[in-house]
Amino acid sequence: MFKRPKSGIFGPSKEEEILKFWNENKIFEKSVESRKGAPLFRFLEGPPTANGLPHPGHIRTRTIKDVVLRYKTMLGYYVPRSAGWDTHGLPVELEVQAELGLKSKEEIERYGIERFGEACKANVFKYEREWRRMTERIGFWLDLEHAYITFKNEYIESIWWSLKNLYERGLLYKGFKVVPYCPKDGTPLSSHEVAQGYEETEDPSIYVKFRLLNGIHAGKKLVAWTTTPWTLPSNIALAVKPDAEYVSFKYQDDVLICAKQRVKVFGDVQILQSFSGSELIGSSYEPPFDYAKKVEGKKYVVVGYEGVSLEEGTGVVHMAPAFGEEDYEVCKANSLAFFQPVDSNGKFTSEVSEFKGLFVKDADPLIIRYLKERNLLVKSERYKHNYPFCWRCGSPLLYYAWPTWFVKTTARKEK
Repeated sequence: MFKRPKSGIFGPSKEEEILKFWNENKIFEKSVESRKGAPLFRFLEGPPTANGLPHPGHIRTRTIKDVVLRYKTMLGYYVPRSAGWDTHGLPVELEVQAELGLKSKEEIERYGIERFGEACKANVFKYEREWRRMTERIGFWLDLEHAYITFKNEYIESIWWSLKNLYERGLLYKGFKVVPYCPKDGTPLSSHEVAQGYEETEDPSIYVKFRLLNGIHAGKKLVAWTTTPWTLPSNIALAVKPDAEYVSFKYQDDVLICAKQRVKVFGDVQILQSFSGSELIGSSYEPPFDYAKKVEGKKYVVVGYEGVSLEEGTGVVHMAPAFGEEDYEVCKANSLAFFQPVDSNGKFTSEVSEFKGLFVKDADPLIIRYLKERNLLVKSERYKHNYPFCWRCGSPLLYYAWPTWFVKTTARKEK
């Protein structure tokens, strides 16, 4: 029959005793060395950032890692375990930036990239002792004496070597990817980071007219809805749902077109004609801004897209490929032009003369006034919704087409 153990037998003092025995007798090192020549199970730790203190979440993940590695060792594998330190990225940079009183990317550049980098290197191991203590105290067996460090040249060289091999095999190419981007920090954010910063906010909700220039509906005006007026100077296309029913209707002095399912947005109107969205595809239209006219490629044309929603808006979607993932993919699929008149600070470039130098969100009221003065605005409202803000600095994120290098993973999928 099982006997109840004495009180305290598995308490902290016993743990300290076991840890002392392991260290004095190099049990971890012996457990690895004794398996040399056996099948290899290599472990490179996903590296923590040592400029922040460890927390209970780190203890949990390290416990899981240790269980797997001990299990593999017990199965007879040779299991070398290398620690690592992540010395790159915004957590380090933001802390140093705050310590130095630097408020923007431009101020960092004036301070000096090399000086700033050295300050980051000095900061990055601030809590290394606490990390080592935690690692040893929970009994996580890891080779901390031969850790890889991401700012060391030998590590950086291995990354360049990997990229070189991908390039030589034709698996590396350059393109654009629309990503959530913080203009203040000057960096894209991961989906995990974006999820941390959603807030309820109010944005403009406007309905804009686009006069058709050809086709059987020439002279009528498509109405598109947007909550990002600042993207209108970058308009390249309008998208409709090919198999949906659209209607033309009398509205004040115009004949407007929208999806039949969305005509209720305009109140009690007189419907003049009903037709399929496919009738609109290929038509050219007059954009509210023609800044993209000098850009190479086809533009200002109506395209078909099954993803057009009939649950909100008008069933007509304004497409700015530099500022929306769907916009980019649809325009790319239709071989349309690409126009990016916003710089990395989120300000309009000289390509948008009327609003040059303005932060895009600050340009919204000016763009709405511009549309109203030219009789291109059907109506303007306020729209309350959840919008992502940078969890670090609180700036509104922009969906921004970022020049990026890609790896053709699908080309190697079968292997």
